Amino acid sequence: MSGNRTARTAANQAAKERTVAPRAARGARTARIDRETTETRVALCLTLDGRGRYSVRTGIRFLDHMLELFARHGAFDLTVEATGDLDVDQHHTVEDIGIVLGEAVAAALGSKRGINRAGYFVMPMDETLGVAAVDLSGRVHAVTDLKLRARLVGDLQAELIADFFDGFAQGARANVHVKVLYGRSSHHRVEAVFKAFARALRVACSRDRQLGRMLPSTKELL
Repeated sequence: MSGNRTARTAANQAAKERTVAPRAARGARTARIDRETTETRVALCLTLDGRGRYSVRTGIRFLDHMLELFARHGAFDLTVEATGDLDVDQHHTVEDIGIVLGEAVAAALGSKRGINRAGYFVMPMDETLGVAAVDLSGRVHAVTDLKLRARLVGDLQAELIADFFDGFAQGARANVHVKVLYGRSSHHRVEAVFKAFARALRVACSRDRQLGRMLPSTKELL
């Protein structure tokens, strides 16, 4: 019995991440991904052409709030069920949710033919102004500039917001820039950026009727 347990442990370490291939519903820009590692388990379902409906449980209430408003402002339908080693740190959970959300966007888009590909949005949140730009280019890069002084925003470790966007860029194979131009409240800074990001992504994912089925790249590859 102990030998079997040892073999399972070795296999688990050798394949630290086990990712189930994304499954998109026929005829709909929808993807569901179940991703499990030794540190986290994330089950996520995303519909790009949704109505802003959501059900989010990550174990981090402020992150739940940001993902909920992401869904509403992007008009995405989003379900997230995540468990992680929060007793150790929030890092694994936050980053892995970003990765899975990005993978779901990529899976739901499919070939990317006929989409805008890029989008940006400037979002006011009371005294704060946030900006986001997204390019679904196939090139991975993320820049997060929120200038947060607080260690925590709600119950979320502030430094991990950059890891969320890094993870999203990795999963979606996208170029993501989010920035706060000015603002006093740390809560407002993060909220303005998530709202701007949602609306920028909504534009990038939207279909361009003039393009038809054309790929939005002269390289004919994204």
